[in-house]
Amino acid sequence: MFTGIITGLGRVTAHEPIQGTAYDPKGGGQRITVACGDWDLSDVAIGDSIAHSGCCLTIVEKGPGTLKSDVSTHSLSIVTGLSVGSLVNLEKSMTLADKLGGHLVTGHVDTSGVVLQWKNIAESWFLEVEVTNTLGRFIAKKGSITINGVSLTVNEVADASDKTRFQINVIPHTYQVTNFSELREGDRVNVEIDTIARYVERMTQYAR
Repeated sequence: MFTGIITGLGRVTAHEPIQGTAYDPKGGGQRITVACGDWDLSDVAIGDSIAHSGCCLTIVEKGPGTLKSDVSTHSLSIVTGLSVGSLVNLEKSMTLADKLGGHLVTGHVDTSGVVLQWKNIAESWFLEVEVTNTLGRFIAKKGSITINGVSLTVNEVADASDKTRFQINVIPHTYQVTNFSELREGDRVNVEIDTIARYVERMTQYAR
C-alpha cells in the first residue's frame, strides 16, 4: 500500500526484454531501469514494492542510484509513462508506523486518462482529465483520486454519454516535486480510483 505522497523522482534509462515468468508466461514483458538521482535507496531491498508513477512494481535488481523492475505485458497494456526517457514519480510502500498524508493507494492502475486541460492559474495549476464512463461512477466531487501516483482531490466531475471528465487543482509544491512539471495537454496519465469506492460499488451489487 501507498499514500500517494511522492518522495522521489527517477528517469527510465533502459528497457530489456524478459523471458516468460510465472506472472507473464508468454513473455513480452520488459525489465526497466530507473535512475533515481539522489533519492535515498539505503532502505530499499530486492523484493520491495515501489510505486512508479502509480504502478506498484517489485524491485528485482539494485545498483548505485538505480533500480530495476519487471513489468508484465498486462501492466504495459494499461500503464503509461514507463518508456525510456520518462520521468517517473517514486514512492516506497508504507509501513504501519507511517503517517497517511494522502489516501490509501494500492498501486493498481485502473486506466490511463487523457489530459484535456493543463494550465497555470495564478500560483496553482488547473488539471482536467478524461476517462471512460465505466470509471466515472467511482469519481466523486471532493473525493480522492490518484494521478501518476499522486494523491489528489477532485474539484468537479462531469459525465457524458461515454466519457467522464474531472477537474483538479495542483498546488505549487506538488508541481515542483512530481513529474507534473513535464505534463502537457494530450498526454496520458495513470489513474487509480479510490479504494473505498471500489469496495462500496462491489458491495452495492448485492444490495440491489
